[in-house]
Amino acid sequence: MSSRFYAIGDVHGRSDLLACMIQFVENHARITGQEPRVIFLGDIVDRGPDSRGAIDIVLDTIDRWPNSRFILGNHDEMFLKSVTDPSNTRVLQNWCYNGGATTLASYFGPHDEFFPDEVASIGREFPRHIELIKNASIIETVGRYAFVHAGIDPKTSLFEQKTKNCLWIRDEFLDHIGPLSHTIVHGHTIIEGSRPIVTENRISLDTGAYHTGILSMAAIDPHTDSVEFFSTTQGGGVRAIEPMRIHREFEDKFLSVVDTDCIPQVSDAPSLGFDFLLTTVGGREVRVKVKNG
Repeated sequence: MSSRFYAIGDVHGRSDLLACMIQFVENHARITGQEPRVIFLGDIVDRGPDSRGAIDIVLDTIDRWPNSRFILGNHDEMFLKSVTDPSNTRVLQNWCYNGGATTLASYFGPHDEFFPDEVASIGREFPRHIELIKNASIIETVGRYAFVHAGIDPKTSLFEQKTKNCLWIRDEFLDHIGPLSHTIVHGHTIIEGSRPIVTENRISLDTGAYHTGILSMAAIDPHTDSVEFFSTTQGGGVRAIEPMRIHREFEDKFLSVVDTDCIPQVSDAPSLGFDFLLTTVGGREVRVKVKNG
């Protein structure tokens, strides 16, 4: 049986949207008669309300369609580092400032305080969640397409990329005009207008699901090289959409993105020198204990 690849953008804890999209994939694959291979482009966790449930859906999908793949995102990496070494104050603070507190709430319920022992217990109580992230791919290639979370360094061979760039890169990749060895399918940088972008060298799929309610996906048939685009709707369904196609020799000035993943340095954190990091989850102030003692 031939396969069709379904690349899904950043989920960020929106398990509700992801569940709708996976149900759509099942129905779409039944119609096309092709085996679905889902490529999760990373950043499954943080910011949205149900990171735990979103990871469960990823695991269920890979169990069901074993040729599916999970790509590591920068938020997934922060989650992994915090759970495996919560005594690392710098890592834990940076993670919590960037949506990690909502992830903790999805595992433990709404708390006013989270302690390092609780953070570490995620690894003991949900070992498959941790193994999923530990075993995540950095880059996957299918024909002329390469799937990665943030993008690549356009000056470096695809197979010699640094992991940091694959998880974090922005302008150096996004501003590169001209063909690359592969068409890069990625997320990480939110697109204003909530529609995927297609250029001469990339397909950008992060439509800010955690705050727009729009999760986007590209369905790629490697045999015909056809690409269809879909997104979730406010009514809980999924619809076909037309991406924004940018011919950048003439229209690069119209590309607009929102940078939301800037990690503050610990020296900027208002809680330095204290035992607790103050952050908010759903409008509630939450304290995360970042030092033992």
